[in-house]
Amino acid sequence: MDKDNKIEGFDRREFLKNAMAIGAGVAVAPLLASEVQAATAAVAAAPAAAPTGGKLTMAEVLRVAREKLYPRCRVCPECNGVACAGEVPGFGGIGSGQAFKNNYDALNHIKLNMRTLHDMKKPDLAVEIFGEKLSMPLLSAATGGVTYNMGGKMTEEDYINAILGGCRGAGTLGLAADGIGDPIETFKRRMDVLKAAYNGKGIAILKPRTQEEVIKRVRLMEEAGAVAFGMDVDSAGRAARALPGQTVEPKTFAQIRELSRASSLPFIVKGIMTVEEAQRAVDAGAKGIVVSNHGGRVLDYTPGVAEVLPAIADKVKGHTVIFADGAVRRGTDVLKLLALGADACLIGRPLIRGAHGGGAAGVTLMLEAIKQELEAMMVLTATPNLRNVSSSILMGA
Repeated sequence: MDKDNKIEGFDRREFLKNAMAIGAGVAVAPLLASEVQAATAAVAAAPAAAPTGGKLTMAEVLRVAREKLYPRCRVCPECNGVACAGEVPGFGGIGSGQAFKNNYDALNHIKLNMRTLHDMKKPDLAVEIFGEKLSMPLLSAATGGVTYNMGGKMTEEDYINAILGGCRGAGTLGLAADGIGDPIETFKRRMDVLKAAYNGKGIAILKPRTQEEVIKRVRLMEEAGAVAFGMDVDSAGRAARALPGQTVEPKTFAQIRELSRASSLPFIVKGIMTVEEAQRAVDAGAKGIVVSNHGGRVLDYTPGVAEVLPAIADKVKGHTVIFADGAVRRGTDVLKLLALGADACLIGRPLIRGAHGGGAAGVTLMLEAIKQELEAMMVLTATPNLRNVSSSILMGA
């Protein structure tokens, strides 16, 4: 390293400065392998900045998140799956990492038509999901594995409080995850927090365990007064191989129908990537689906969510609530996915950073930043509300 703080042409100060703002690193997104290594080394070696004090800032949240999450997450300036490819457990995409990168690239390649000759100045961002009025069509994703994915710098209680509390602070809902390695006691603790601290204002997503084990957890959710419950069927397969003795399985049509009838709570099927399975989920009684490849973490070389969403929405829009989950980083990403047919989006990795960097306040800060950008993008695309976003805002639609 020379006196100018550069590593073979890589400016560390510039990298760290860019890392302090969401999306500021577009210029370094297509890093080559050697550059990724240099960037990782620079982040690891960066001295901690002094606390800013006073009002929480994005720079402070990301600084603290980097300290807590490294090396599980490098808090890259552009969260595109390049530096963490193959790091599972952790934050990366499985295998080559291509499925994660496909999510990011599919969204990144979509362009917006700008429209400024209109009189719409104050768009309406509010939506209603399962009877809950939300300030924006953005909820947290179901993220878990505080110990084995995130490095164990937060307790389960602190993490779930950060996610649920941060989402409530931003006027939306958080999702509580059911970690594949978690005993039912751990899940019960999450539901106790949901009930006691948030009056049930959240959604719980379960692993595809045996029907008996799933229904046990459904009863805990009902007791907590949850808004809805779901299952990330996309956890089937790899999780079962990784943890011998744990039964995690794909679900048949009959099993999905049984679960949809097991409770009066709305049932969501997460992990839908084809038109056929979207229709089958709706036919089985699902009140919601999540178009998701599990953040690219279970099956390598799946297409990006934005690539498959339009055909799925064309088939089941209006018959079920459509959530989209995959590389949501900005307000523009939310607007793009809604224009492709989603009713709302889920966001994962950025809120993990927010939780570790600032607790509930950090999560709220992340969500509010995206909301502000979304509002500006709505004005610039002449989109008055988010209840039925026109695909005409997308170039080539």
